[in-house]
Amino acid sequence: MIITVFLDARVRAGYRWLAMVKTLRAVDFRCWTELALDMPDSGGIFVGPNAQGKTSILEAVCVLLRLQSPRTHKMASMVRRSTSGFGIAGDVLGLRRKVRCGAGGMVCEVDEESRATSSDYLADSGLVVWMGNEDLELIRGGGELRRRYLDFMGFQWDPGYRRHWSRYRRALKMKNALLKERHHDEKQIAAYEEIMVESGEALAMARAAMIDALQPLAAAAQAAVSGSSENLQIAYRPMGSMDMRAGLRQSHERERRTRQSVTGPHRDDLVLTVNGLDACEFASEGQQRTLALSLKLAQGSLLQARSGVPPVYLLDDIFGELDGMRRNALMNALPVDAQKWITTTTLDWLKEDPAYQRIPRFGVNEGKVGLL
Repeated sequence: MIITVFLDARVRAGYRWLAMVKTLRAVDFRCWTELALDMPDSGGIFVGPNAQGKTSILEAVCVLLRLQSPRTHKMASMVRRSTSGFGIAGDVLGLRRKVRCGAGGMVCEVDEESRATSSDYLADSGLVVWMGNEDLELIRGGGELRRRYLDFMGFQWDPGYRRHWSRYRRALKMKNALLKERHHDEKQIAAYEEIMVESGEALAMARAAMIDALQPLAAAAQAAVSGSSENLQIAYRPMGSMDMRAGLRQSHERERRTRQSVTGPHRDDLVLTVNGLDACEFASEGQQRTLALSLKLAQGSLLQARSGVPPVYLLDDIFGELDGMRRNALMNALPVDAQKWITTTTLDWLKEDPAYQRIPRFGVNEGKVGLL
């Protein structure tokens, strides 16, 4: 598979002095009536009580860079209550980016020029790694969470991934609707299955290639964070065969009986093992947290290797749940030259890490953000 390196030479050559996100502005986004931030190269630490909008700041960065949120699939759910839409803008890698979402849909601009499609907007945008307490569910939870991890990474790793994902999901939705009808229209189902075969196999190939590249990076991160020689293995488990046409033939009768699609990338999963044992069933909570961190650190390494530029790291209130050893190991494992946006309810953990004491701190309370 051919992967386009989409950040131009000017950006790649200058990333060590050019902060990923220089400014962030948001209007009517989540709980924020108005938000305005100027960010240093290092990023910042946002501290304050719960339910004050800290996570929404990180979410706004993610939407500005990637046109999606790790918290929801629905853009409309991010509009502030009793308003008709939100707007986010910022200086990113030397370009002025704007995203507006309202009743008329989404409008994206770069340097005051409209981008016709999401792919056009994302072609020269920055990359993101999101780390939060919910990441533990990557290990404990169902396959849907691991597929979202794969997709969020895939959208950034391969410019064609989003197109195949969208085509596959639309065809899957229509096929499932037809299967639920009392009398199946097999010709229409076959037409949608052709789309599913083409885009589904492209997704499966991309996911398998990502996991092959991710495995050594995740194993190295696991060793660094755990401080031990734990053997982490990640395997891609497609639902059915990598030959999707053959998989559809094999599941034909079952799908008509259950009236739903049971074969394809929408059912794929990852198999995660530590020292040869299933991580969900046999790993301790500490090992599971380490594994979740390792998956995200590996994602960042993979994206940086692909683009030549470190992604923005959005760390949402994760330090309170980590012991000192893992917390320090994580901070040491993060790229020094990557911009980091960190939320926390307390700065107690910061005393243990002099390097991160130099990152500017912002207080967040009652709809206001200010330097501490």
